[in-house]
Amino acid sequence: MVSIGNFFFKYRNVLFIFLYLALFIPSPHIFTEAKFGSDYYLWPISLGLIITVSGQLIRGLTIGLAYIVRGGQNKKVYAEKLVTEGIFNHCRNPLYVGNILMLLGVGILANSVLFVCILMPLFLFIYQAIVLAEEHFLRNKFGTDFVRYCERVNRWWINWSGIRRTFSGMRFNIRRWILKEYNTQFVWLVGITLILLIYYPQVTSNDNDFRNLLIIVFLTALTAVYLFVRYLKKSGRMVD
Repeated sequence: MVSIGNFFFKYRNVLFIFLYLALFIPSPHIFTEAKFGSDYYLWPISLGLIITVSGQLIRGLTIGLAYIVRGGQNKKVYAEKLVTEGIFNHCRNPLYVGNILMLLGVGILANSVLFVCILMPLFLFIYQAIVLAEEHFLRNKFGTDFVRYCERVNRWWINWSGIRRTFSGMRFNIRRWILKEYNTQFVWLVGITLILLIYYPQVTSNDNDFRNLLIIVFLTALTAVYLFVRYLKKSGRMVD
């Protein structure tokens, strides 16, 4: 599993691109009009948005409180120090938990059996392998410190006990959240926008012209914000 995890660690960013594109592969529906009535579409929209937004909130809180270098080094697992502050004090892999919830949520939002029942289990297997590879590296580098951390903190399940104390003892770095997350936010929001407006004509009262206008407006606005933040980062006008 460690070797499998090291392999997928190199290509995990490509994996996300594939998964977002897979949201638009034709698939049988989880929620159907035959089973849930004429308002069936409210189920995937409401449930999907709740789950995917929860995932993004977990990612945001994690990065804003205590950032961990996620890119590795030379496409290999790497860490300069053992980060145990912030949300990492309540879960060993809160960023991955956030990613899982974000993807599961958009899969439900897309109402896709293919995505939720086939691609998500595959994604979970790959993530488990990546985490085992990371833990193998951390255990070798940090020894008993990491072992004690593992004994105290869950790998996947977030323990919310003491979370108020964590928040009160740290400052949320909103600039770091913006600079580190703007790529993820952009892709995520574009995906949600396209799913809502393409898959659910009910949202725009089946008015195709209005739907197409909304797609253009939202995508233009999101792209403009993305390019502006990217400019601020690359020019050094905004630093964390």
